Amino acid sequence: MPVGADRAELLDSVERRVRWLSTAIIDHANRVRPNPTGLKVGGHQASSASMTAIMTTLWFEHLCPEDRVSVKPHASPVLHAIKYLLGELDPSYLTRLREFGGLQSYPSRSKDPDGVDYSTGSVGIGATAPVWGALARRYVDSHFGGAGGGRQYSLLGDAELDEGAVWEAIIDPLVAELGEVVWIVDLNRQSLDRVVPNMGTPRLEGMFAAAGWQVLTVKYGARLTGLFEQPGGEALRRRIDEMTNPEYQRLLRCTPPELRDRLPGAGPDSGGIAALIKPLPDDELTAAIRNLGGHDVRALDEALGAIDDTRPTVIFAYTVKGHGLATEGHPQNHSALLTGTQLADLAARVGVSPDDPWAGFAPGSAEAVACEQTAARLRRPPVPAAPACDLPADLGRTPKGTATTQAALGRALLDVSRAAPEAAERIVTLSPDVSSTTNIAGWINKAGVWAPAERRDWFGDDSETLLHWRERPEGRHLELGISEVNLVGALGEFGATWSRWGQPLIPVGVLYDPFIERALEPWSFGMYAGGQSILAGTPSGVTLAPEGGAHQSITTASIGLEQPELIAYEPAFALETEWVLLAAMAQLGRPGGRSAYLRLSTRPVDQTLAAIPEDPAARERRRRHVVAGAYTLRRSAGTPTVTICAMGAMVTEALAAAGRLEAQGHRPDVIVVTSAGLLFDALQARRGLSPAPEWILGTVLPAERSAPMVTVLDGHPHTLAFLAGVNRVPAAHLGVTRFGQSGDLDSVYRWHGIDADSVVGAALDLAD
Repeated sequence: MPVGADRAELLDSVERRVRWLSTAIIDHANRVRPNPTGLKVGGHQASSASMTAIMTTLWFEHLCPEDRVSVKPHASPVLHAIKYLLGELDPSYLTRLREFGGLQSYPSRSKDPDGVDYSTGSVGIGATAPVWGALARRYVDSHFGGAGGGRQYSLLGDAELDEGAVWEAIIDPLVAELGEVVWIVDLNRQSLDRVVPNMGTPRLEGMFAAAGWQVLTVKYGARLTGLFEQPGGEALRRRIDEMTNPEYQRLLRCTPPELRDRLPGAGPDSGGIAALIKPLPDDELTAAIRNLGGHDVRALDEALGAIDDTRPTVIFAYTVKGHGLATEGHPQNHSALLTGTQLADLAARVGVSPDDPWAGFAPGSAEAVACEQTAARLRRPPVPAAPACDLPADLGRTPKGTATTQAALGRALLDVSRAAPEAAERIVTLSPDVSSTTNIAGWINKAGVWAPAERRDWFGDDSETLLHWRERPEGRHLELGISEVNLVGALGEFGATWSRWGQPLIPVGVLYDPFIERALEPWSFGMYAGGQSILAGTPSGVTLAPEGGAHQSITTASIGLEQPELIAYEPAFALETEWVLLAAMAQLGRPGGRSAYLRLSTRPVDQTLAAIPEDPAARERRRRHVVAGAYTLRRSAGTPTVTICAMGAMVTEALAAAGRLEAQGHRPDVIVVTSAGLLFDALQARRGLSPAPEWILGTVLPAERSAPMVTVLDGHPHTLAFLAGVNRVPAAHLGVTRFGQSGDLDSVYRWHGIDADSVVGAALDLAD
């Protein structure tokens, strides 16, 4: 039911209090709370003020318990102000914005105390998260039920539409069917540095419409609309519509006499506009010129009531940055703080005392009752505990012949589905159109492709079709468009279903390893927000020799050293791929779980080189070492003269070099590193700098067998350089530090200095 006059007046009162609280929260953090270091605390009073009417209308009139909202990063104080009024945030936190252990600078699922739905802060990523959240909810509901319905709202600033990640999400084919997705754009037409000269809103509206979205625009409020209906009103509308953003916002800074002089302009309609505004009192004129739709609860309510749930919706809500503050509309107001006098003036206008800034509404008042009713309406039941996913640690198979770690991933997924069918029901794979080239076609043929409704496979009867695209609600693979950002955005949300609906998934994404850096920031943000997933990058390094520098990864090998909440593995053999995949899966869907990155290779390797022990206890010992980060593959008799530490595809070169060194009378040990990050954690633990277990270091690099060390990998050599510090030995570190050349494998390895000759030469230099 549309908002009536009395309800609109009530919502306006609540909105003014929300605006005050969000402003005061930032003021207290910067001006009241002691700051002995003098470091800027920050906060965004103007960016918050432009959102208060939008968020008040949404929370108090339209949200349901099953809805989820991603809030514009700079409007986090508005979210906390509303949560406080609804009784979901203890008042002690209002004085702790950006304080250690207090409210975070931007909304955080994992760190804020008041039930944030989506973490935001990295521009564009928080905006798109509800898209993938909607997809994850639909997937969970079609497989397990219990995920309910509800809309997925994104509240974003117009500057976020400059981010490519936003448009990658908007045009993905899977998104056009997500009618529960609603974006509300705070169209204040200011960026951090300036008033944007030409926002090009009609162009943006057309781009959304072309992608199949419903487009709603809330441009003017009731005051201005009323003026437009009077004689001279159409001329006034044209005048405001046609003026540039900077000219319009300069009017907001004018005194009433200046406004009467400037607003009519110099065109042929100026006389009619001047006559229209002449009888208006000064306060009505100044209120009217800033009466945009994004600050009018009735206009916002009407737009929210017009949402078509059969397709995604975007609402462009015109606003003024800093609405209702002394800094309103100023081009440099992004991080500006109100002065003490300006804050006192705001308090007087809102009807609160600066001496008691956190006072709630009077008990029994209409506003207090509205808060109580809204809180009761939005109360959610607790999330049920996620069921455990029982996974075997070893599937018992020992690969023979020649295989690649890339192909081993697809084989392991199939083996899990046979050995642990209940856990396999939780596996969902995702790919940005590289499923066949990353060797998971067999898994897709077995698991099927997920779609909201069954679709006919027109190539199902084609005998030459090897990858069968059977789309149905029971499918367990999702194919996105060619966008790594979309892939990891979806991975993060599929990895958060255990905490949203109590249904854990095991999301496994595949992509080309050179493109992980393109996707790393949004994937990192997904981990920060509590999403747990597995990402497999393949092919990796320069080992895909004919591709050369066009498809080459150098620094991806060290991701596990640097990325929080992540374990990275680079297995050398097929069985290691299976073991680390199972170990990574066991980490997902639970409190304290960690994501995993698997760096895989297309190089065919003789699997007998792995020398898998036949004795069950010895095999289990090898598996434990592989999962812990390293194992000894070749141990020389007596004290070694050199230790070769190799990772991934370079184990073949390491073994060949060890054989040649032994023929010359040297005693080489060969250590296979499966996770540089876990070994680094163990070294930090040895020094008291990490809580990680350190036993693996003493096992594979015992002090009594310390010797000069050669490290080699198909990636940047710094990845393994720290290993020389375990026993403080002289070392040479071989790896890739240049863009690649196309060619055969031997030539490429030789050019980069990671071939067996280079390993032998480095070892001889150290031994001498």
